[in-house]
Amino acid sequence: MATPPTQNPSASAVPAPAASGKSLRQGIWFVIGLMTLAYISLPTVVLIFFGLMPSIVALVIDRTEGRYATFCVLGMNFSGLFPFLTDVWFQVHTTDMAIRTMTNVFNLLIIYGSAGFGWVLYMALPPVITTFLSAMSQRRVAELREKQAQIIEEWGESVTTILDSEEGEDPSVPEAAAMPELPDAPAAPPPPPQPAPPTMPEPGPSE
Repeated sequence: MATPPTQNPSASAVPAPAASGKSLRQGIWFVIGLMTLAYISLPTVVLIFFGLMPSIVALVIDRTEGRYATFCVLGMNFSGLFPFLTDVWFQVHTTDMAIRTMTNVFNLLIIYGSAGFGWVLYMALPPVITTFLSAMSQRRVAELREKQAQIIEEWGESVTTILDSEEGEDPSVPEAAAMPELPDAPAAPPPPPQPAPPTMPEPGPSE
């Protein structure tokens, strides 16, 4: 009877990632801070929550490493919301004033239009910067080629030949290539001649 395969208990028990606990703590502190701010200044919370809604959406859908879309949208979105925040802070700091501000179509157009301009910056600015850097690199290459032509004109074509020969060498063994050849070891002397064995006299004929 075949026995069922045993499972490794260490493989089945997957430890909870530490990032989930950290994000949970951050969420709890955010809720506590939001409730405290709502108790102290509810009109400001209303304006910030509804005015920064595009930034919240950008934070949710932005999965890039540096959160560049979130920062672009948040910066422009807050710049459009800030004048209305100052009106509520320094004129009539009531919840009714905050609601009237957020229900005005022109105010929403300014606030959300600023967030849309942040999206435009995020999508349009990187290609412009890439083109600018590429143009600068091409100009730098052209300047270096002009200097190279001047050096060749002054020193001759031998400069490029030396550079080509240096580039063709293997950089991993520079010492072995520059090491001088050692002279051959002297040959061993021949062994001394061996003396010949003594010869025995042959016996003469018997008488």
